[in-house]
Amino acid sequence: MTLPRRSRHYALRAIYVTALLILMSTSWMILAGTQVIQSPGDLARFGATFFQILAPLQLALLVFLSAFGAASAVAQEKDKRTFILLLLTQLTNQQLVLGKLFASLLTPLIMVLASIPVLLAVQLFGGVSNDQVARILLITFTATLVAGTLGSTFALWREKTFQTLSLTTLTIVLWIGLWEGIVVVGASSPLLAAVADWANPIRGIAAVTVPRIGDQSSWSLSDPAICFSLFAGMAALLLNLLAIIKVRIWNPTREVRSVVQDQDDVSVILDKKLSAAEIEEIAEASRSGHVDSIGRAATETTEVQATRRVWDNPVLWREICTWAYGRKILIIRIAYISMSLLALFSLNKNLADIEAGATLVGLETIIPPVASSIAPLFLVSLVIINALAVNSITNERDGQALDLLLVTDISPREFIFGKLWGVLYVTKEMVIIPILIGLYLTVRGGIDFEGFSFLIVGFLALLFFVTTLGIHCGLNFANSRAAISVSMGSVFFLFLGVVTCIMIMISFSGSFEQQLAPFLAFILGGSIGLYVALGFRNPSPAIFWSTLLLPFATFHAITSFFIEHHLTSVAVITLIYGFTTLAMLMPAIGEFDVAMGRTKNDDE
Repeated sequence: MTLPRRSRHYALRAIYVTALLILMSTSWMILAGTQVIQSPGDLARFGATFFQILAPLQLALLVFLSAFGAASAVAQEKDKRTFILLLLTQLTNQQLVLGKLFASLLTPLIMVLASIPVLLAVQLFGGVSNDQVARILLITFTATLVAGTLGSTFALWREKTFQTLSLTTLTIVLWIGLWEGIVVVGASSPLLAAVADWANPIRGIAAVTVPRIGDQSSWSLSDPAICFSLFAGMAALLLNLLAIIKVRIWNPTREVRSVVQDQDDVSVILDKKLSAAEIEEIAEASRSGHVDSIGRAATETTEVQATRRVWDNPVLWREICTWAYGRKILIIRIAYISMSLLALFSLNKNLADIEAGATLVGLETIIPPVASSIAPLFLVSLVIINALAVNSITNERDGQALDLLLVTDISPREFIFGKLWGVLYVTKEMVIIPILIGLYLTVRGGIDFEGFSFLIVGFLALLFFVTTLGIHCGLNFANSRAAISVSMGSVFFLFLGVVTCIMIMISFSGSFEQQLAPFLAFILGGSIGLYVALGFRNPSPAIFWSTLLLPFATFHAITSFFIEHHLTSVAVITLIYGFTTLAMLMPAIGEFDVAMGRTKNDDE
């Protein structure tokens, strides 16, 4: 009732449709500028090719928006301690779970419906049928629904925002990667192929965008599009059912219960005149149930117990020496290691095929199979590290601990670098495992030592960039959901958006000089959007030039990689992303007191 009244609801819908139309217009300019259109068949090929690019792009974008939007909507309530107030109302479990879910999915689902005119406009070129448009809408709608349900269920289950976002990311990527791997390994098994048709949205999208002869009008259970839509609907139903049953069992969390127990203990102490021994017994019972409790070595008297020594930088000490993000972060580490093993298995298979002299076809001639095996792992590492970085600040703000830090003598340098190095320590598996896989690839002969050096330097540059980006957004946005959306959305745009531009250039191949002009205009729009997101609240010349150059640098680095100019690619990545990291880091330290409101009174 209230969300559609906000101007942002209409703005997002208009921006989304406008971006799709600009993308279609840019593709048409490339086709018209590089090729001679002689027959309706040329138009039909354009329509079919653009449809094959637009459908997966829309699926990836809306799955991202729905999953993280639904997860952050619930996680924000928990961080601000308002979710427990909802549990105290007369809302039923169904109203609580489904109300939060559909409120967060309102914008993504409306965006699916808003894309219908664009898809029908593509159909006017030819090469795309009504059945294909209907199936794409069905797959996208159900995938958006199940992704949002997954994020909402994880958010209701876990007490930490970072746990929710990381588990959502890993689950989606692992699910798709697992079924893709099963299809590759069991290519000769009809049963595995049939199961993959039901569970994998990639198979459904591929079946619709590149249909086989005679399958264009077959609405049956043998159609992967129909299979996945039914599976996604059933999965969303089961996940919602689980959340409805468990919402008041999962919540309030153990951490909240321990706080309530502490308050009850204080009330008992105040209401009754207890002895010192009884007070100590109550205090010890409260400490032993806390999430950060550790075994203490008792001394001879049992009254004096060993305590931990806090470092000179208490922020870094808390990040490293305590379970600041919950003990269930171990689940994230196990899931990430599982994904690493899956990537390593795919890498071994591709290396074996290359050694056996397998012929490269299709996109494999442009994107090496080795890169396609490990690139998702590297990207997931960057996304998880970025999520933890932004949550390291928003958790402090929502828990009202940031205000307490501001009245201490902690310096801006201690706070910023404490968070920076703490985030990298907590996510050490996401840092070390990609480097080890790169080293293994070098030992197997997949790349030479020079290529390994380029890989590590580029990865480290991106690593520090996404970490600093998360801290920058956390400090500049008072709203946790806005900070998370801007931070992770920027990472999403820089990689998926630019890669989409590259794929369009590859699909509509022709003169590179004639293709460059429309794409420069398209990427310039992305630069403006990036500046509005990152530099509008804290403007500076360095951030202005950084956001202006980042999309162009990413575009140039990827194209340099495609034409095997690897030194140019890594040099551009290191230079531009390193400069952007410094552009965000220096104001975070130098203007920390002003940005956080911790300024000295001139009269003092």
